Order: sequence, then structure tokens, then C-alpha cells
Amino acid sequence: MVNNVIRLLFILACAIMGYAWAHYVLATHEGTTEGSAAYWAWVVAGTVSGMVVGGLVLYALRFVTQDIFERIMPVLVSVVIAMVLGYVASQYLIAFVLNIRDTAIHNLLVATLVLVFGYIGITLGLTRASNWDSLIRAVKKRHFENGNPKIVDTSVIIDGRLADICETGFIEGTLIIPRFILHELQNIADSADELRRARGRRGLDLLKNIQESAEKHNIDVQVVEDDPQEVSEVDSKLVHLAREYGAKILTNDLNLNKVARIEGVSVLNINDLSNAVKPAVLPDEEMHIKIVKVGKEASQGVGYLDDGTMVVVDGGKDHVGRAVSAVVTSVLQTTAGRIIFTRLRSAL
Repeated sequence: MVNNVIRLLFILACAIMGYAWAHYVLATHEGTTEGSAAYWAWVVAGTVSGMVVGGLVLYALRFVTQDIFERIMPVLVSVVIAMVLGYVASQYLIAFVLNIRDTAIHNLLVATLVLVFGYIGITLGLTRASNWDSLIRAVKKRHFENGNPKIVDTSVIIDGRLADICETGFIEGTLIIPRFILHELQNIADSADELRRARGRRGLDLLKNIQESAEKHNIDVQVVEDDPQEVSEVDSKLVHLAREYGAKILTNDLNLNKVARIEGVSVLNINDLSNAVKPAVLPDEEMHIKIVKVGKEASQGVGYLDDGTMVVVDGGKDHVGRAVSAVVTSVLQTTAGRIIFTRLRSAL
């Protein structure tokens, strides 16, 4: 509605300008009397011409896409600023430095400086346009009131442990949830696959729990609308926003963890936190474990601790389904978790 009103006013302004030009031309032409049929014919022609010009401008603007606008805008701004500076410089030189009275030299000097400055503007606009993005980002850079911003990934919402961590009060600062992450959660919740649908709905419920916990522990949860269009993948969008906001990424996705670190973005991995708070296990320590399946190597059996840590028991292949006593030989720590290697001591 507003756009249609603006277009109508623009066409009306063009019609008035057409009328004004027609009236000016007729006023300087001695052969036409004001109020005569020829006069009104020229006035109508001028008014219609103005409306036609306005319509052509509006029609041409329909072909200017967002991408084209973003490409030509730096050039147009540079040219306009440069030409204005050229005109101002020429007027200053003429009035205060050279004191030129000759009209021809005056006009020549103005045209020369405007042309030179205009060329400089075009050159800078075309060759330095890539720097505009960083300039705009610096101007538009968000500042979060609680500080210490962290962007939340889909995987860490569905995982569920973030809600518990927020409830304990260990998380502080600002949790940023991009709108495209909410859309991804909604798409998962609407999936035809029953398992994916359950995970998506669980993620939405957990997100509500995170918001409720945040209110209790002075955590600022913000949903942002920014959606970088120059990248298509969700992980790339998260890295892009983290660099733009100066934020960390909160995730348990191993691949996102690696990519973000390569890009120089700090990552808070929930799995790392989980591993850090697990009880330490030392070599030669004895533990009781139930063998639940056969391992990859010959004679190996595999069991799990209560916290989900995998325990590989050398010699436990024949004891699947039974509890055994095993001695720790080594511990392998990875970003994805911890694996404890043991050897069988005796069956329980």
C-alpha cells in the first residue's frame, strides 16, 4: 500500500515537472500565446511526457534486483560524493584562489574538476567495493547487553544437556538463537520420519526449558533475524554470524567444531565439558562392567558406564550379557568422547 502511494506521488511529480518544462519552453517562445489551443496542446504534451518518463523509470526499477543494487550502490555513492567534492573544489578555486572572471574558463574548470573527481569515484567504487561489506558490518555490529555472546547450534538444543547446564547456573551472558535455527528445528519436528519428528519436538520443548531457566539465572536469550544470504549451509551461517558478532558457538557437532576452529571462531563443545567433569580413571584401576556386545577386534567385548563412556574389555568376547571385573590399561580421549581400554580379570 505504501509503495503504491509513493509510486503515485512520483508519477504526479513527474507530470508536474513535464508541465513546468512545457510552460518554460512556451514562455521563451514568442510565437505561442498563453491560453491558445497550441499552448494547451504543448502543456498537455509536456504533462503526458512527464508521466511517461516516470512510468519508464518505475518499469526500469523492476529489473534492479537486490544483488544488482548491492553491486552498483557503492559505485553510485562514490561517484555522487566525488562529483560533489569536485564541484565544491572548483568553486573554491574560482572564488578564492584563481579569482577567475571569464565565464568560459569558469565553466571549463568546473567541468574538468567534476570529470576528474567523477572518474576517481568510479574507480574507487569499482575497485574498493569489497571493503564496503566490512565497513557496514562494523557500523551495524551488534552489542549485547549481558556480554559474552554464545550462538546456539541445533544439535546442542536437541541434545538436552544445555537445558540442564542452564538450570545449574553455569552458563552466563547472552544465548543467541538465529531464526534459521528455529526454522531447522521446526522442519525436523514436521518431518515424516517418526524418529526425526520426535527429536525435533524434543528440541522445541528443551528450548522452552532453556528460556525458563535463563529467566531464573539472569541469562539473556535472544532470537535474531540475521540470516547471511551469501552462504547456504547452516553451519556456515553460524560461523559467519559468530565472526560478525564476536561470539562463540555452543555445539556438540564435531564437524562444526573443526570448521569453526579453522575459521578462527571460538567453540564451546558440550562434549568437552561432559568429558571434563567425568571421574578420572587411572591405569591398573579395577572396575566392574557388563559386557553388552562383541568388539571390533578378536576376543574384545564392549560395555558402557552409567555416563555413556565406552569400555573395551580385552578377553570379554565370551562374556556378552554378563558382568565382569576388568583392569584399566589405557584411556583414549577424543572430542567425541572417552574410550576406556581394559583387560579381563574375572567373570562375576
